[in-house]
Amino acid sequence: MAGNAVKVKIDNVKKSFSGVKGETIALNGVSMDIAENEFVCVIGPSGCGKSTLLNLIAGLKEPTSGKIYLDGREITAPGPERGVVFQQYALFPWLTVRKNVEFGLKLKGMSKSEMGAVADKYLRMVELQDFADNFPKELSGGMKQRVAIARAYAMNPEILLMDEPFGALDAQTRAQLQEDLLETWEKEQKTCFFITHDVEEAILLAQTVVIMSARPGRIKESVAIDIPYPRNQATKMMPEFIELKNYIWGKVYKEYLEVKK
Repeated sequence: MAGNAVKVKIDNVKKSFSGVKGETIALNGVSMDIAENEFVCVIGPSGCGKSTLLNLIAGLKEPTSGKIYLDGREITAPGPERGVVFQQYALFPWLTVRKNVEFGLKLKGMSKSEMGAVADKYLRMVELQDFADNFPKELSGGMKQRVAIARAYAMNPEILLMDEPFGALDAQTRAQLQEDLLETWEKEQKTCFFITHDVEEAILLAQTVVIMSARPGRIKESVAIDIPYPRNQATKMMPEFIELKNYIWGKVYKEYLEVKK
């Protein structure tokens, strides 16, 4: 986003893993800047290092070489300023919906009344206030993912890291959660780093779509999405959306073909 300060700086990052067959290079020479409040979607073939990059920003893994900075400080460990939402809901099955949302707030040392107020706010935001006392096993997949998103937002992170959070959901639920996320992002103005396999989803959500190459993962291209907000499912019918979809899909498909070689 032009004019906004750099929130996350990824500087010439390489990540390799050692295994029985030797070294596997997941990322090689990745550099990019993410501006404050920017919504970035990352797309690319399976195995191109998208999730590895997210885990590095989250501080869950360390780069083999290169550095990642948040507000100018090197990331060396997880921190409360980064909220992570995975494809697997990672809810505590023995806690109610409200208690799941309050879990991190308790670790922050909030009072019971403060926790309740924050949990209620974000459960309303994801339209689950009527299910606050239910347990995860009583919820659908889409509802569980809403709880995970509410929990991440409740921690008031500066950046949301989302690894295919809607990937396991049916098309209708996915469409609804995309619109919910857009609405919430416009209200809350968080920096978002969102991984997806879905070109349409990337264009619908993002201000910038980052296309990654086949392994070892590099940034092939960053595409600015100049479609104004608010966006919804009808946005997908716009000529400029279809043009961007064809352009990005062509680039991504070329990388899929590289994987198959």
